[in-house]
Amino acid sequence: MNFSLSVIIPVYNCEQFIEKAILSILLQKEVSEIVVVNDGSTDASLQILQKLEKEYPIVKLYHHTGQSNQGRSASRNLGIQKATGNFIAFLDADDYYLENRFLNDKKMFGLDSNCDGVYNAVGFHFYREATAYELEKHQIYTVTEKVKPEFLFKTLLYGKSGHFHINGLTVKKSVFDLTGLFNTDLVVAEDTDIFWKMAIKCRLETGIIDKPLAIRGVHDSNVFDQQDLYSEYTIKMFRTLAIWCSHNNVEFAIVDDLFKWIWLLKFKQNNSIIEDTFYWAKMTFSNPKFLFSILTIKYFPLVRRRKELFSFLYKSRKITLENES
Repeated sequence: MNFSLSVIIPVYNCEQFIEKAILSILLQKEVSEIVVVNDGSTDASLQILQKLEKEYPIVKLYHHTGQSNQGRSASRNLGIQKATGNFIAFLDADDYYLENRFLNDKKMFGLDSNCDGVYNAVGFHFYREATAYELEKHQIYTVTEKVKPEFLFKTLLYGKSGHFHINGLTVKKSVFDLTGLFNTDLVVAEDTDIFWKMAIKCRLETGIIDKPLAIRGVHDSNVFDQQDLYSEYTIKMFRTLAIWCSHNNVEFAIVDDLFKWIWLLKFKQNNSIIEDTFYWAKMTFSNPKFLFSILTIKYFPLVRRRKELFSFLYKSRKITLENES
């Protein structure tokens, strides 16, 4: 297969970083085009992008209808739709590639026609003062060992060997025919959602994991440390991914694992049995494949929390009997 590579960048108010990002892509000889989607920026990003588009023919600039702001997922989706390469990579607008970002990826795709994607290590650069904890925590973002494609989903789900970042991923464009595009209902965790779909449906291979091939920029506007936001959307990601699995003939064991994680996340919220029951009823009744499966019984709150329920009923009955006597 001819290796033509499109790199997609969603841009929203990144005037400080976007030129560095694009220049780092221009250094990669394997790149055929840079697909930039300006997501309704209100700073000088648009002017910078227009200048770069005029200066470098492989830079192609796109906008949403009415130059509106629609978020990262919608912007990446537009980029995928506009891309002409048969391979796709991504770069966030405040990040950048290092030298020879795609050299090994191209080699791996050439050696194995069944390989659908390659993921690599990503490092960090602090644009602000970092704490000692941050410097220790944010050194390299990678899986810690080579993972066979058939075990990748479960490895990522349980965090057994780390994770990979979107800046380190290169995939065949045809992958999105199997996974669909990014979930626009997810403000965050949209990248995890698409990675797991790829791991379920495709063959993703481990690339270079002992040194970074791209860099994440850490600054005051980052969202990846906003735990409340991630807590809200992580459980939504699990739920929508489970529904996606039910519509895409994914094996039962994977859906079972997702339900298990949904239950664990809901349990941490310390909701009442009634609240959890309404949540699960809505989830299962909205999807017939769940409704008529063993999962409905196995994970229904009244079953999962039966000890708590029986204890409550026992205490209530005991108090009633004491009052009657």
